[in-house]
Amino acid sequence: MSQTKRERIWEVDALRGILILCVILSHSLYYAANVLGRFTLPEPVRFVMQYGGLLFVLLSGLSATLGSRSFRRGLLVFAGGMALTAGSLATVRFGWLSEDMVIRFGVLHLLGLAMMLYPLLKKLPSAALLALGLGLLALGYWLELRPVMVETTWLFPLGLRYPGFTSGDYFPLAPHLGWFCLGVVLGRRLYPEKRTRLPGVNAETSFFRFLRWCGRNSLYIFILHLPLLGGIMMLLA
Repeated sequence: MSQTKRERIWEVDALRGILILCVILSHSLYYAANVLGRFTLPEPVRFVMQYGGLLFVLLSGLSATLGSRSFRRGLLVFAGGMALTAGSLATVRFGWLSEDMVIRFGVLHLLGLAMMLYPLLKKLPSAALLALGLGLLALGYWLELRPVMVETTWLFPLGLRYPGFTSGDYFPLAPHLGWFCLGVVLGRRLYPEKRTRLPGVNAETSFFRFLRWCGRNSLYIFILHLPLLGGIMMLLA
């Protein structure tokens, strides 16, 4: 049975909603701590900032197995990433942010490319996807420990940086496409029939409906919350 809008798996949307709310909270506290300088970040916030993006990528891979038009959705997400790049460049030009805060290849760039690659990835058997994912993770984290610097300035999406490279949000294909591949494998195992695994839960309560709404609109919430938070912190600074 194919998934339609009426047959969305509610717990996946709700989990995505929880993640986007955690990201907004952690970014708010990060801005307050670094812009206003009024407190240090608590450990749970540091955890979300370090691993929240990885969970988004993993969940995106899982979600790709449940829907359709992955390439088209990937184009939209990648366009959102480019909008954040343009916005961060503009803030640097106006002197509101430092150059190292420009988002050159962030989580939306990564997710967009991964979704566009999914029509090819889904042709691979799960064993091959698992091997590919683990290989990308190993390569990517090795590159983080021992960065390979190259003179070419356009290979940074792969994880190969050039001298002086910075990015306010950086999710290169190695290792993070590996998390997407593992998410695809997980989706195949958890949702082979593309049906909820929690049929006994009342997903129509106000709480769950709010989380589901946040999950369905996570792209727009993510894009909008950054300039809004930045503007608020500039007013308070």
